[in-house]
Amino acid sequence: MSESNFVDYIKIFCRSGKGGAGSAHLHRDKLTPKGGPDGGSGGRGGHIVLKGNSNLWTLLHLRYTKHIFAGNGQNGLKALKTGADGKDKIVEVPLGTVAKTAEKEKVIFEITKHDETHILVQGGRGGLGNTHFKSSTNQTPRYAQPGEPPIEGWYVLELKILADVGLVGFPNAGKSTLLSVVSAAKPKIADYPFTTMVPNLGIVSYKDDKSFVMADIPGIIEGASEGKGLGLKFLRHIERNSTLLFMVAADSDNIHNEYKILLNELKKYNPELLDKKRVLAITKSDLVDEELTEDLKKDLPKVPYVFISSLTNYNIAKLKDLLWRELNR
Repeated sequence: MSESNFVDYIKIFCRSGKGGAGSAHLHRDKLTPKGGPDGGSGGRGGHIVLKGNSNLWTLLHLRYTKHIFAGNGQNGLKALKTGADGKDKIVEVPLGTVAKTAEKEKVIFEITKHDETHILVQGGRGGLGNTHFKSSTNQTPRYAQPGEPPIEGWYVLELKILADVGLVGFPNAGKSTLLSVVSAAKPKIADYPFTTMVPNLGIVSYKDDKSFVMADIPGIIEGASEGKGLGLKFLRHIERNSTLLFMVAADSDNIHNEYKILLNELKKYNPELLDKKRVLAITKSDLVDEELTEDLKKDLPKVPYVFISSLTNYNIAKLKDLLWRELNR
């Protein structure tokens, strides 16, 4: 996924359609010079609707469509004819999109399924025609309701990537390399921090035609929850992963300490992330011998772990087994 093509936060101005006015028409023809009320009601204004589309991965298509308007409802007509409803505006968004108010960023709803729809902005209701106001004391009302005005305002759309497994680690922990080995994804890989600037997704094949989705999240550094490094920009993507795969390099100064720093950043960002299932992968294990590996095992966090090497494919199958068990636990 190109860095310039990945957009996960967008602010849009929306205006629904206004409702059509009711008709105050009185029935008149050659045989009925003084007929009763026959004014129809106005049509409702168009809604602005968000619709989930599993083929979309980014909000890029909305970057240059900042103003979204729905159609107005038509006025009521004579002969009790209701005006046509305004045309709804359907906005397709990727799964994992959260709609919020712009001012306080209060969550309105979220889209998590293909073809799932939610109304973001309600269209105005159509006004009632004069026939609705006929009574025993007023047989010929000459008034009708106006349609309701449109609703307009700014809204925020925020994308949180949906994946089964999210990769959590410092820059250069080997996350992108692992993703390239276990899936067909081709993330950018280089030996310097912040190679990954956008989340990358890959489908990991498993036994008996099973599979799961893995997300490579840009590297976390100490202070990320306060906005350091790439900061909060990508931490939100971890919220949607059911299992977190922590990755620490075998040549790290202190594996347990790095794990605690990563865990602490997640906790400060959102304490609920600690409720997710966790697995630890000690990467670049081809750099340490068997004796050092046994020493490292003595001070590892109390979570399921596996030593791996993406370069030599060491224990990659074992890692898949472990992740599959955790996903289905």
